[in-house]
Amino acid sequence: MSQYAFPPAPQAAVPVLGSDKLFPVRRILCVGRNYAAHRREMGGDDRDPPFFFAKPADALVLPGVDVPYPSATANLHHEIELVAAIGEGGKVFGYAVGVDLTRRDLQNAAKDKGQPWEAGKAFDHSAPISAIRPGDVDPEAAIEIRVNGAVRQSASIGDMIWSVPEIVEQARRLWTLAPGDLIFTGTPEGVAAIVRGDHVEGSVAGVGALSFTVV
Repeated sequence: MSQYAFPPAPQAAVPVLGSDKLFPVRRILCVGRNYAAHRREMGGDDRDPPFFFAKPADALVLPGVDVPYPSATANLHHEIELVAAIGEGGKVFGYAVGVDLTRRDLQNAAKDKGQPWEAGKAFDHSAPISAIRPGDVDPEAAIEIRVNGAVRQSASIGDMIWSVPEIVEQARRLWTLAPGDLIFTGTPEGVAAIVRGDHVEGSVAGVGALSFTVV
């Protein structure tokens, strides 16, 4: 029998609310520019369809864990998001609150050169997440992020251009969705920089909340 050349990395997993079980994470897909005001904020057109990019599963930052300020950037941004967790049969198992952290200077440099975004989006500790709440979400649930107590982003998930079912269906056209996939569904307007020492609190009504300090 073949053996690994060295011990494999631990399975990335997220707590499930109301249970002692863990949700094993397979991969993270992220939707870009799924709120009209954020598209305009980032220089896009409302008629453009949302698009996907990815983060590795080990980019997750679990509840209660602080976030180290990443290397190679002077412009780290927060992006609050509703996260859909895919379960058996390709159906949505539940939802969580996530923050898509972005090295905006590296992302912008990549955009200018027509290069991939991995350095700006898919770095270590770039995906803080709350515990996953099984079940549905109110389609008009409030989504918000505060930094040091001040509101930075505040909207309704009903403001999304593509709904969660539409996002899942589009993702299915591009990939074989499987249990353990997480989909970050996009962020509203108000993305801005955070620095060391900032305390970040994010929430989606009826889903949960997360908080962390940038260290």
